[in-house]
Amino acid sequence: MADGSVQGLTEERFAPVRAAFEANLAKGDDVGASFCATLEGEVVVDLWGGFADAAKTRPWERDTIVNVYSTTKTMCALTALLVADRGLIDFDAPVARYWPEFAANGKGDIKVSHLMAHSAGLAGWRETITETDLYDWEKATSLLAAQAPLWEPGTASGYHAITQGYLVGEVVRRVTGKTLGTVFREEIAEPLGADFWIGLPASEDDRVAELIPPPAGQQAGDGAQSELNRITMNNPGVNVGWTRTRAWRGAEIPAAGGTGNARSVATVHAILANGGVAQGKRFLSEAGCKKALEHQISGTDLVLGLPVKLGLGFGLAEMLNQPSPNSLFWSGYGGSLSMIDMDARTSFAFTMNQMGATTFGDERSLAMARAMWRALGI
Repeated sequence: MADGSVQGLTEERFAPVRAAFEANLAKGDDVGASFCATLEGEVVVDLWGGFADAAKTRPWERDTIVNVYSTTKTMCALTALLVADRGLIDFDAPVARYWPEFAANGKGDIKVSHLMAHSAGLAGWRETITETDLYDWEKATSLLAAQAPLWEPGTASGYHAITQGYLVGEVVRRVTGKTLGTVFREEIAEPLGADFWIGLPASEDDRVAELIPPPAGQQAGDGAQSELNRITMNNPGVNVGWTRTRAWRGAEIPAAGGTGNARSVATVHAILANGGVAQGKRFLSEAGCKKALEHQISGTDLVLGLPVKLGLGFGLAEMLNQPSPNSLFWSGYGGSLSMIDMDARTSFAFTMNQMGATTFGDERSLAMARAMWRALGI
């Protein structure tokens, strides 16, 4: 509707979720947003509302999509889990088994699991790079293959904010012969009819909501203290304006460049929530899904300075106090969030355009998650 009012589906028992979604818009915490939840593979909440632009001239429609920054990492991780489930990747194997050039500068023992858990010591590029370099897959990956680790791999996590997607994506490319975005599209998104893109075609540009940056002084990279933090967050930096360009949208940046909405994120993650099956089709084995829960590393993240507990490509339940132990999550700069509960067989997702100063979700999405948990009796 032209007035930006809340639209969509809410099963009766989840009415408090809709109330929380509406409150975020009414208070001005959100400009435009979407929230979706699946249970046993069925959509039980699917909401959208507000506006797709800061000027509030374009209503947020059912098919509005938006850059979700690091929530893209969940799609990258799922693609790697799928490829591993088919026997093409062993997470315990050295990266160099699949990508021989990666062994340079003492990296021969770095495992694929280290890439998945942000512990490979490659959180950023030592060499100064530019925005344009992010759109050059060969350059971005070659520089990472050539450089020495920034700390001893496997000893600690350090958030691989942008690099993780290139690292995992290059392993996927080496074993499949296809880019990660292509594997994701062909093997996951298209079979599910999920409107999520790692490399958005120009034909979809008119549906993309305009991201509204966090307040000045609260943006990614502001006040970077350590050299590691500077390399990770300020080389080349994070400029929200780039997300409005064709170059950013069209590039495959599997750690930060994905475009979708809550429905597409929750639909995809119904695979993990339901033991590998979604819409009657088996994508992964149940064991392949549970690989994501395997604890890799805990402690204070060297880049974020926050306590983390990481599985293969996802944060584990304790990080966000998720009530079920067999739970996963990840989130995106500004506030997007994805949660998966394998015990309750449910997936939740939130996407928005008004960015907050957050890395791991905020009260907007967590209020809806808590309302879901209460309604489910978790």
